[in-house]
Amino acid sequence: MLSVLMDCGPDDKQLATSLATLVPGAVEGVVREVVLVDRGMGPQAHRVADHAGCRVVSEEEFRPTIETAKGEWLLLLEPGARLMPGWIGAVVEHADEVARGTAKIAPARFRRARMDRPGFLQRFRQIRTALAEGFLVQKPQAIGLSRLAFNLEEVAKGVAVERLAVEIRPALRAR
Repeated sequence: MLSVLMDCGPDDKQLATSLATLVPGAVEGVVREVVLVDRGMGPQAHRVADHAGCRVVSEEEFRPTIETAKGEWLLLLEPGARLMPGWIGAVVEHADEVARGTAKIAPARFRRARMDRPGFLQRFRQIRTALAEGFLVQKPQAIGLSRLAFNLEEVAKGVAVERLAVEIRPALRAR
C-alpha cells in the first residue's frame, strides 16, 4: 500500500531513528518499500540503509523512482522524523476515506507532536520545511508534483492537505 521515500544526507543516526518507527508498518504489511534518495549519504548511512533493507537511488533517479514506486500511496519523510504510535491506523483510515470519496483532500500530513510545537514568538524565527510533518500523497499526484521538482521537499511544498489524527516528531535540527 505504502512506499516511503526520504532524501538522505550523511547523518546515519537521523536515518536510523526514522527507519525504526517504520518497522511496525512493515510488519503489518502497510509499508511495501523504503527508498532513500542519496544526497551525500556517507558510508555509515549506506550501512544503515543496507541493514534495514532500503533501496538507495541517486539524485537523478528520484523522479523515475516515484513513477515506479510499489505503493499506491507515497509517504515522504525527513530523516530523523519519528512517527508516533497509531500512525498505521491513521494512514490506512485516510486511504480508505479517499477511496470511498469521503475525504475532503487526498494529500495529508501528520500533526506535529505537542512537545515539538513552537511557541508564538518561535514561529516567526523557525525554518519550516514542507516535510517537517511528513507528506502522504497518492502516487499519480506525486508523479505530477515531481515533474517540476528537484527534491522531495519541493514535491511537498504548497500542497493543500488534510491533517491526520496522529502525531509526528519532526527531525531534530542542528542549532
